[in-house]
Amino acid sequence: MQFYNLGLIIGLSVASGPCILLLVLGALLISRHLKQRKARALREKFFSQNRGQLLKQLVSHRADIAERMLISLEELEKATNNFDQARRVGGGGHGTVYKGILSDLHVVAIKKSNIVVKREIDEFINEVAILSQINHRNIVKLHGCCLEIQVPLLAYEFISNGTLSDHLHTEEPRSLAWKDRLRITNEIAKALAYLHSAVSVPVIHRDIKPSNILLDEALTAKVSDFGASRYIPIDQTGTATAVQGTIGYLDPMYYYTGRLTENSDVYSFGVLLVELLTRRKPSLYRSSEGDGLVMQFLTLLAHDNLSEILDPQVVEEGGGQVKEVATIAASCIKLRGEERPTMRQVEMTLEALQTPNESVSELIEETNETMNYPRTNKRAKQGESSRCYSLEEEVLLSATYPR
Repeated sequence: MQFYNLGLIIGLSVASGPCILLLVLGALLISRHLKQRKARALREKFFSQNRGQLLKQLVSHRADIAERMLISLEELEKATNNFDQARRVGGGGHGTVYKGILSDLHVVAIKKSNIVVKREIDEFINEVAILSQINHRNIVKLHGCCLEIQVPLLAYEFISNGTLSDHLHTEEPRSLAWKDRLRITNEIAKALAYLHSAVSVPVIHRDIKPSNILLDEALTAKVSDFGASRYIPIDQTGTATAVQGTIGYLDPMYYYTGRLTENSDVYSFGVLLVELLTRRKPSLYRSSEGDGLVMQFLTLLAHDNLSEILDPQVVEEGGGQVKEVATIAASCIKLRGEERPTMRQVEMTLEALQTPNESVSELIEETNETMNYPRTNKRAKQGESSRCYSLEEEVLLSATYPR
């Protein structure tokens, strides 16, 4: 009897083993299927949500763009080896940038946000809406976006040589050659002039600074980071917005009025010119009198003593062009926006500086008069006041803006 029971147990065990194994495998397959189904549903939810926002942004422009710019999550995972840390090429507190190769063999930089907040999503969608309609050699190209994740992923052309800030603020005593600095400023001016006046609906960048200017292997400038950018309808002279920008580059009038115009980009560009001339960071610099970089630059320019703050390499290599660029910068950072030149005027003047012919000086002088540039001769120094601005205006310019 005992042998019979033992045999029965063994027989049942042998017979039920495959059944249990099948049950376990079945449970695993069902669980995997449910996870895949849930993930697919989530991706479809995010796609619908993000695509809806994108289409809303594009509804008055080119709605078809939303379709041709789409890249699947699977494609981007394959391009980055599932976002392998070895493919990480940059990033900070707000996001990470990965290098990847798409199936069409385009090398791209894939921007992935670390923060899941509505503002981040809005900025990503805004960037897609703007960059998908722009085609300029000095503006970073957007290859597409992935909307199947909570915060969309953006795939740009990969620019391999870092930012203008990286090249400018090195530990080395020498930085970019003067001829490269002059050409780079002209390329940035061309890009901004294009955004302000050559696209169907003008675009204000709102965050022009060296860290948002990418450089390729030939040191060609590419304006990037359009998350804070805004459209300004042609029939409007400006628009009221929540203030966005970076301390030191932010237009004081925009900061205090909340009214955004093309002049705000002009001011930021002027600060960038000052930074290129001095290799000083506007957010960190303070003179012995407590003045910020912009105020100190203007004071020294008015006293014809700019060499005190200029990068020695600029003094050595720039010659007479330095004075002209400094004058352009001073015009761009005038307190009143309506007194600043347009980016088109700035572009023309910088272009003239690089044109090797006898009429350059006349063209620069003619453009300067059109822009009403401040003069830096003895009469300016010996006038009723040696200050470029009133005390009230100086306070505005040298203040540390609370954010």
